[in-house]
Amino acid sequence: MTYPIEVAGLRRELPLFTLDDGTVLAAFILFGDAELTVACARELLKLVPQDSYDYLFTAEAKSIPLIHEMARQSGAAKYFVARKGPKNYMPDPICVDDVSITTKGIQKLYIGSDDAALINGKRILIVDDVISTGGSLRAMEELVAKAGGTVAGKLAVLAEGPAAKRTDIQFLGTLPHLDAEGRVKEI
Repeated sequence: MTYPIEVAGLRRELPLFTLDDGTVLAAFILFGDAELTVACARELLKLVPQDSYDYLFTAEAKSIPLIHEMARQSGAAKYFVARKGPKNYMPDPICVDDVSITTKGIQKLYIGSDDAALINGKRILIVDDVISTGGSLRAMEELVAKAGGTVAGKLAVLAEGPAAKRTDIQFLGTLPHLDAEGRVKEI
């Protein structure tokens, strides 16, 4: 079973998966879909003036192709990715907890103090593929704050479930929560 969606002028059939509580979600995955990644990056960049932010920022991993393409299209020389684990090359990593609807348990997000120094005093545009509960978004906001940056805006390709009612995030489309038969659940 799939869920049909049109986003950034392209139609896709998204596979469905079930969470532990029985909620069914449509899996929006940019990995491997170059056409969709390019189109979504183009449309997201139209939502914000380029002079309204200094850097793009996302969390590992599904949004990495998106932010890379946004940087390429906008001419940005640098963007930041919060990693899910500390890396040996990261000097004095900064860490925050991240609770996401699609990940079991608490995960952590990290940036090195070298990236934090570049973020300090800058306007940061947070980018994600799908925003659901907002847990990863909150974690990215916390990392930006710990680094001394200011969140200039928040973008997502899709807002899922209750996130579709948020006014602090700009997005291209919405995804509903579904029941076991693939019908849209009221939230």
